[in-house]
Amino acid sequence: MIDPALAGRLDFRHRLPAQAPLPPGRHNLDLFAERDAVLVVPEGVDPHRPSPLVVLFHGGGGSAERILPMLERHAQSEKFLLLVPQSLFPTWDIVIAGHGPDRERVAAALAHVADRFLLDPEHLCFAGHSDGGSYTLSLGLANGDVASHLIVSSAGFLSVHLQVGAPKIFLSHGTQDEQIPIDRSARVHVPALREAGYPITFVEYDGPHAHQPAVVAQAVDFFLSDRLADQAGTG
Repeated sequence: MIDPALAGRLDFRHRLPAQAPLPPGRHNLDLFAERDAVLVVPEGVDPHRPSPLVVLFHGGGGSAERILPMLERHAQSEKFLLLVPQSLFPTWDIVIAGHGPDRERVAAALAHVADRFLLDPEHLCFAGHSDGGSYTLSLGLANGDVASHLIVSSAGFLSVHLQVGAPKIFLSHGTQDEQIPIDRSARVHVPALREAGYPITFVEYDGPHAHQPAVVAQAVDFFLSDRLADQAGTG
């Protein structure tokens, strides 16, 4: 039987917050001496009510600073917490050699946030672009009991040794992507994921290897639409 850690299983469980919440703004979490995780807390988040959380993974050679613009504006306007871990090395461990220190770093960052905010387990999303999209798919499918949704942009591959849960997937890819051609990535992954029974929304757009603002907005709506509808119904 495969070691769950080697298969990418996260050592994380939802819990009640035990520490004071962080104020609105961008925060380095002070978990790691180098390439620390960053948390964006929007104005108006009530730490005592369940909050949606997006965990955003950067691309190869990327950083929190470079990937934050993909979703930070949406976090502020839609009032979800935005956690941005950073890989220990220039890209995620699974791209280099398999699950290792980055899995542990992600779990530690999640625990840090859960100790300070009450999280909504039905709206905890993994998201990422390029290598971050590949990491989203690979880590998300192994942790579908943690991630309720996956937002995958321009992913090159998926590596899954253990499937847990059935997260909802929003997958997008540019038809003009020359770095990771769509025919050998998204158009292969989507039929395989559907055959495996995953609920998936697939969006092809006329563009290169870059996330598109309109498609990102569509992905955010995919993540939050049912929650907003429930709030409207009880308002």
